[in-house]
Amino acid sequence: QAAKSARTVVIAGIPDGLLHDDVMADILMIHFQKSKNNGGDVEEVMYPTMTKGVACVTFEDEEVVERVLKKDEHRLEDRRLSRYYPLKVTRYCENVSSFIIYLVVLPL
Repeated sequence: QAAKSARTVVIAGIPDGLLHDDVMADILMIHFQKSKNNGGDVEEVMYPTMTKGVACVTFEDEEVVERVLKKDEHRLEDRRLSRYYPLKVTRYCENVSSFIIYLVVLPL
């Protein structure tokens, strides 16, 4: 089993305050398990995090990270959301706090 950080991606662009946090975490888990999103078995969803609109998703296998990162566009869609939300998916890195700030400042 690869190190947890190698199996984790950082997700930005999550709509904040629309749904209860645990509901949003479930929606994220479902999104990243679907084969149409190049997903796979999810070990853990960390949401909410210290930064609004940002989550960390850890997969069972490192190969899933590579597939998810290769997908051109991730759209968070669910019947509980009024519209779809484009997500920015990036590889987790150890210096995650400054990395997340970088993600949030950049326009999607």
